[in-house]
Amino acid sequence: MHIPHVLRLSGVVKRFGRCRALDGLSLEVPAGVAMGLVGSNGAGKTTSFAVIAGYERLHAGTIDLFGEGPFDPGRHAGRVAVMPQDAIFPSYASVRGVLTYFARLQGISPSHIEKAVSTVLDWVHLSDRAAAQIRTLSHGMRRRVVIAQAFLGEPALVMLDEPMSGLDPREVANMRQLLKERPGSQTIIISSHNLHEIERICDHVAFIRKGKLVRQTKVSDVTGRHHVVSYHIAMDAVVDLAPLGRQMPEAVFEMAHPGKLVCRFAGSTLSLQDVNSRVLAYLIQRHIPVFEVTRGDALESVYIGDNTL
Repeated sequence: MHIPHVLRLSGVVKRFGRCRALDGLSLEVPAGVAMGLVGSNGAGKTTSFAVIAGYERLHAGTIDLFGEGPFDPGRHAGRVAVMPQDAIFPSYASVRGVLTYFARLQGISPSHIEKAVSTVLDWVHLSDRAAAQIRTLSHGMRRRVVIAQAFLGEPALVMLDEPMSGLDPREVANMRQLLKERPGSQTIIISSHNLHEIERICDHVAFIRKGKLVRQTKVSDVTGRHHVVSYHIAMDAVVDLAPLGRQMPEAVFEMAHPGKLVCRFAGSTLSLQDVNSRVLAYLIQRHIPVFEVTRGDALESVYIGDNTL
């Protein structure tokens, strides 16, 4: 079945002087997903957002939003929103005043602006600071105002550049939960160096390197969530892997380091439930303490360990 895409980049080139920030970038974002955009500093993540939103002109290639061509302020007002990494609001403006201004820019009807602003203020836990001037807010609160403006009117495509930067742990957890509970019709692209949060929020991931797409896939596929299981056991435990290998010849077992037994298997021949029940039974019968069972490799470990990403 054909999956509609809200965004397609084809061979996009963007230069700054002699530097090619984007060097033939091609990327497709399916509708309704949360996609993580991953890459080192200078990989082209922020520039990608800029050309998609129409802040920067292309030197080559095409961008297609909703099957309607590149960003157009008239056609796409209210349907596309961006949270820039280093957004700065007027310091003497009030929180509600700033959000009201952006609501107007998004094309929200005057009769709905007050409700739209109140909704996002409540969403980011800033209702009690609505009348406060921006200059009186902490850094984390200012970041929450920037996040709030990106969700005014529930746009179909939201691009967030380092959304968790500057948030305290409680607000990070709150924001993570809110993003996971977004409307099913809303598509989110998150650019972040925090791969732990990308893994927990996103279902798709795209790796960019030197302005080019290196790999695009589901998070579960790149982390091996459906065919890798790790058993965290006592550090001094001695595990004979040979019997496990004979029980499940389709699987590969290894001690990644003391206290961590890893099983990798093909999902077509073994199910996660089969592997887990057999390995746990084997360890328990031998009185080997099992402290934790985790699925897949951490996205951060995959990224750091793969020099091609």
